[in-house]
Amino acid sequence: MTALLVFAFFLYFPYGWCTLRKRSFESCGLRWQITRRGWTDIALATAGTLLPLTAIALLFFRKFLPSPGPGAIYPAVLSGFAVAVAEETFFRGWLQTVLSSKFPAPRAIFITAALFGLAHLASPYAPFALLAFFPGLVMGLLRHRHGSILPAILYHWFGNIWSIWFYPHL
Repeated sequence: MTALLVFAFFLYFPYGWCTLRKRSFESCGLRWQITRRGWTDIALATAGTLLPLTAIALLFFRKFLPSPGPGAIYPAVLSGFAVAVAEETFFRGWLQTVLSSKFPAPRAIFITAALFGLAHLASPYAPFALLAFFPGLVMGLLRHRHGSILPAILYHWFGNIWSIWFYPHL
């Protein structure tokens, strides 16, 4: 139940905040758009981060790798997308935009990624989950570069799918 409440907060709070302040969703960082360049950047970010992590996982954590059954794939892919939408709406959409109005972009991206990593302490894999800080930087850069949360959402989703098979469950 707690996870559902956190999910709802992450997803709906930014939209409510903008509505109460009579601001457009786009001005609050809640823009959903992608360009061909955005797809290219997602592909490069995914290849540059998830491929090396796959090699590391297979090389060092092979005995710990989970083996999800076929019935778990579809729900895991859908829930991975839902989590990516909610977390990116809150962190990269709303929070990074608010922080960018107070700090230069690099600092706002860093702070947002740090808070994203700290939020993952609620994970059953804490403190290992603090490593979410690093993809948080990538997602922050994607959001900043494209002015849209969609590239960050898609990268996050691909990372969630990756973690279903390769996250070392220690």
